[in-house]
Amino acid sequence: MVTPSRAGLAAGPVLVLLDTAFALIAWPVALWLALSLLSTAPWPRLPAAALHPLACVLMLFALGLYRRDALQQTRRSLGRAPFAVLLGGAGASVLAALLPEPFGVAQAGLLFAAAVPCFTLTAFAARVLLFLLRRREAFRRRLVIIGAGQRAFDLILLLRRESGTLGYDVGLIRHPVDAAVDPRLAEMRSCSVLSVDAGILAAVREFGTDQIVVAPDDRRGLPMEALLACRTSGYPVHEYLPFLENEIGRIDIKRIELGWLLYADGFHFRPLDLALKRALDIGAAALLLLLAGPVLLAACVAVRAEDGGPALYRQSRVTRGGRVFRIMKLRTMRMDAEKFGAVYAQARDPRITRIGNFLRRTRIDELPQLLNVLRGDMSFVGPRPERPEFTADLGKKLPLYEERHLVRAGLTGWAQVNYPYGASLDDSRSKLSYDLYYVKNFGVLFDILIILQTLRVVLWPGNTVR
Repeated sequence: MVTPSRAGLAAGPVLVLLDTAFALIAWPVALWLALSLLSTAPWPRLPAAALHPLACVLMLFALGLYRRDALQQTRRSLGRAPFAVLLGGAGASVLAALLPEPFGVAQAGLLFAAAVPCFTLTAFAARVLLFLLRRREAFRRRLVIIGAGQRAFDLILLLRRESGTLGYDVGLIRHPVDAAVDPRLAEMRSCSVLSVDAGILAAVREFGTDQIVVAPDDRRGLPMEALLACRTSGYPVHEYLPFLENEIGRIDIKRIELGWLLYADGFHFRPLDLALKRALDIGAAALLLLLAGPVLLAACVAVRAEDGGPALYRQSRVTRGGRVFRIMKLRTMRMDAEKFGAVYAQARDPRITRIGNFLRRTRIDELPQLLNVLRGDMSFVGPRPERPEFTADLGKKLPLYEERHLVRAGLTGWAQVNYPYGASLDDSRSKLSYDLYYVKNFGVLFDILIILQTLRVVLWPGNTVR
């Protein structure tokens, strides 16, 4: 008999809890040592003292240290953790020096000196512990799939490539309507066909599953009473598409069913959400424009000095409702870059100038779009604004492409923080799957999470695969 699953939580949330718990335990000790050995100043009030652990955990999130790739590559995570702690500590110290009591504090430099070694050690400890737990397969989940055909194979393949869960043991229950078990499933590790001689519920209990996913190639003749018995016995039962959407963070365009999308939750734009999003757009764009003003001015001078051409250029792009507007960007290509018409920009486009290459890698060329955000043409977060020529072409080739225009185009977005640069039709289809997920799950909190993760893309632009 297979033992019940030991998995409960995914590795990412567990690591967040470990980082938070270790930080809360170690920070009072670090504060006591710093204030005892280096200063006679009184202890800071709780709001000021809490700035540093909060900022460091937020920065670990912003730099992608809770993502699937970071969870799988412990060595990379250990290498990036000190940099995240340094940025978080610096940001918290600046806030502590500028804000009034009870958030501000006079000894901000002392807190920074205590925070960096303290939270570097706690981040290391949390990741080493997570690695040891993974070695003991603490985060593997048991999954029963109803179906053993093409759809079951696609589901397992996508989960193992993109899911936040790092490991699955899969039990397949062959649906009688399916022609045969997909032969590729036999080659997959930790995947087996379960016997249902004693009934589906008995097979599920013996396997010790966490969840059941209904994913047959043909839904006719599903054993509904048996599945209901599983659910009433405490085993969650999910449909294929919503389960996959939740696990991989996108809507799979290749396997989409319009009937499911029609009746599924989402695509709601409440007036309060729209008002809060607009307030976030104005506040974030104005603040970033103020902070990045000197950088933007220096970039304009550099572009102008390289070839004598204009620093800014305007180009037609498409935003909410299919409306065309004029986007503003720093010029990164030669003056004659489009003398033969509109062409997709490539990852190593020969038309890009030397200064333009740097501006693109650091995303500085996007800064003038903050003015478009303030004007209301764009949002801070949303689908990437495409040119009308490309939009018309992709709308004919990709289903649901126009649905990405239900919201304003964005300076950053869910596709930008999850998918690497690309300009092919397959790339556009993959980015659309993230854009549709964003539109379907529209919300201000989601925007804030995306804005935080954008820092990782700016620092490491080539590392955007989940």
